[in-house]
Amino acid sequence: MAKLKDKVCIVTGATSGMGKAIATAFHGAGAKLVLSGQNIQRGQALEKELPESLFLAGDVSDPLYNESLVKTAIDTFGKLDVLSLNAGVLGLGDVVNLPIAEWQRTLDINLTSIFYLSKYAIPHLQKGEGGNILINSSIAAFKSFPNHPAYCASKAATLALMRQMAVEYAPEIRVNALCPGPVDTPLLWDSAKAFPNPEEAVENAGNATLLNRLGTPEDVANLALFLVSDDSSWITGTAMTIDGGILNA
Repeated sequence: MAKLKDKVCIVTGATSGMGKAIATAFHGAGAKLVLSGQNIQRGQALEKELPESLFLAGDVSDPLYNESLVKTAIDTFGKLDVLSLNAGVLGLGDVVNLPIAEWQRTLDINLTSIFYLSKYAIPHLQKGEGGNILINSSIAAFKSFPNHPAYCASKAATLALMRQMAVEYAPEIRVNALCPGPVDTPLLWDSAKAFPNPEEAVENAGNATLLNRLGTPEDVANLALFLVSDDSSWITGTAMTIDGGILNA
């Protein structure tokens, strides 16, 4: 069933990992896509894979780039229905040793970019039959990890922003977040560099889940599709974990 037939979606972080899987799932469900990312080669390749999609390279920490994503959606497809916000960086280092510029960059990409894109998109989302904003947060909003102060702080803040926007813009727009645990993506392997033995850290993370495995990007994409489709029409202001049960382990 085409759960997103003729829906127009902006997907950030679309060139790898969870963002790419979400874009692919949305396309398979009938959506038209504006794809955002910084890797031009991967973005153009994905654009070719997914008909009725358009890739626009840029930096989500730039407000003008976010405005251009919305303008591209409206100019190309005539409307906007869904934001899927997946761009993220780690900002590794403890509080003492983390450079101030890296702290700021992490918050700019993980948090402030959500404000920027939502700011420009919401007036258009309100015009449709029911807009959706879906934030890709993390279990780091609930659980702290060594050498991830900027990441944990930014991901916790995304949930506060999600809940506030859900209150502000209901009932026209639903706003939710998904909070993945250890998912086998390049970001997970980069995160593992904060530990003495990265390969062992990744293996231990999978084994620590109740389901004894890492998540896949497709696992997360399935939840994302549910949360922006009419199947979840009575869900808003919710942070939904998808972590193999690791927070309960």
